[in-house]
Amino acid sequence: MPLAQLESSFWRVGHGREIELGARAVLMAIVNVTPDSFSDGGRYETVDAAVTYALQAVSDGAEIIDIGGESTRPGADVVTPLEEQARVLPVIEALRGKTDALISIDTYRAETARLAVAAGAHVINDVFGLQKEPEVGRIAADTSAGLCLMHTGRDREKLPDVIGDQFYFLERSLALASAAGVPKDRIVLDPGFGFAKDIQENVELMARFGELRRLGLPLLAGTSRKRFVGAITGREAADRDVGTAATSVLLRLAGASIFRVHDVAINKDALAIADAMLAARYSFEQGQLA
Repeated sequence: MPLAQLESSFWRVGHGREIELGARAVLMAIVNVTPDSFSDGGRYETVDAAVTYALQAVSDGAEIIDIGGESTRPGADVVTPLEEQARVLPVIEALRGKTDALISIDTYRAETARLAVAAGAHVINDVFGLQKEPEVGRIAADTSAGLCLMHTGRDREKLPDVIGDQFYFLERSLALASAAGVPKDRIVLDPGFGFAKDIQENVELMARFGELRRLGLPLLAGTSRKRFVGAITGREAADRDVGTAATSVLLRLAGASIFRVHDVAINKDALAIADAMLAARYSFEQGQLA
């Protein structure tokens, strides 16, 4: 991890907010307001349950709360926009008055994104990287929301090289964001672990994660409880948090800034160790350069 990766930058997001990235790991808590998500489906379906869980995640160290109303697991039922909005908007509205944490809406639908930002969301997290509904980009530009563009291999033919496909897809997403008028200081990139990637592809993506820094934007890692973690550890979804924390540390060392996780506390502790080591190395190398 080069010295520049520990230098601070600021991700500008909606409602006049910003968050410092680079010098320390930032945790994004997953709040699925769904009946069928792969590891916690049905646990936070009610507004009260979702809000209580989100506030606990903030207490545990999350600085961003990512709220989703449609499961993105393979084979999950597609919900209508109205169903998605009925699930997420009351949670966003309730959280807005209870926490200073940033609120992210996990959606690829422009209308849901627009309503979510109006309800109080600061970030739009698009798992199709604007390539499902490009209008999401205009919503982000018009509302000054932060924008997370995720890579996916779903519904298309991938290039054979894992990193080559990342650049192919994400550069197209960035072109769509630019055409919509979204400034680069409002964009974070997510390589989409687990999204139409087999075990070997996910492991290779971890091994070569540092190559993504060439895209010149902050990187988000979302490995939490993913199937490849289970394949490596032999654990079922609910028991993959230790494995997830191991991937978080490895990806922090490779340059990731934001970590989207289910269990905030365990990842906070693991990343605190990684950050302490990186800070010590940074201090040593700065001394060597003096």
